[in-house]
Amino acid sequence: MLAYLAQRFLLAILTVWAVSVLSFFIIQLPAGDYVDAYIALQRETGTLVSTQEAENLRLQYGLDQPVYVQYAKWVALILQGNFGMSMEWRRPVLEVIGDRLALTIVVSVVALLFTWAVALPIGIYSAVRQYSIGDYLFTFVGFFGLATPSFLLALVILYLAFSLFGANVGGLFSSEFKLAPWSMAKVWDLAKHLPVPALILALSATAQLIRVMRANLLDEVRKPYVVTARARGLPERRVILKYPVRVALNPFASTLGYLFPHIVSGSIIVSVVLSLPTMGPVLLRSLQSQDMFLAGTIVLLIGVMTVIGTFISDMVLLLIDPRIRLEGGR
Repeated sequence: MLAYLAQRFLLAILTVWAVSVLSFFIIQLPAGDYVDAYIALQRETGTLVSTQEAENLRLQYGLDQPVYVQYAKWVALILQGNFGMSMEWRRPVLEVIGDRLALTIVVSVVALLFTWAVALPIGIYSAVRQYSIGDYLFTFVGFFGLATPSFLLALVILYLAFSLFGANVGGLFSSEFKLAPWSMAKVWDLAKHLPVPALILALSATAQLIRVMRANLLDEVRKPYVVTARARGLPERRVILKYPVRVALNPFASTLGYLFPHIVSGSIIVSVVLSLPTMGPVLLRSLQSQDMFLAGTIVLLIGVMTVIGTFISDMVLLLIDPRIRLEGGR
């Protein structure tokens, strides 16, 4: 077991390094740099940027150096706990993403809890009551959730809330709390705004996990060990929950691998539609302006969280699935 953990840890370190290289160099692929994007933006507002000013900006941000030199300096800063300065925001990257990362984690965790709380019991019910009215109803809802884009659902909810109730469900805070310091009143205001974005973000994942849970559990309950347990007269509740459900839970553990990066990035389009102050819009804006330090940091965080999520997912699978433990023991 220790050798397995050590191997996974070394692979994780290597993967993070590879992600840092790919993320930095991919961001450099579009033509031009941040200064070119800045000049184009200023030109649209009627302001001209002189050649000397453009050269000074490139010198200030180190854009006049080769890409590999820029990468080496960026990695050196990261090892010191400094992710550099955001060119567009003119602030340290950690200050730009700090509050937004915390809010993204809150929204995503609430969406995750909603997904698991709804998908698990419904998936079990649909498998145990196969082809019942409830199964058909949940199947319809599941296909509807899979087929409906999250941003479209967000637009519909915004329209219905405004047209029918005169309410604005966008954002995570009321107008009086957006710039206010943190307090119990602001936390309560955040809690009141969380259900709508969490529901929208969770709908597609919930529908998917319901179908996966149903399919996996149907496969398990038909296996010989379940038939034998029933023949011995064990209660149906114990027959289903003892082992089949534990094995069918594997997809829930596996989702941690992509849940963690989703915590960092969030759903970009949904966040833009609902005006959520999360990481998604910041990532989109940084890519558009070619703010390489900010965009590179966010992409690197997504990669790191993917590695962490996959590692935790493997550990959870070791705990809930005896077959994986036996394979690891060999």
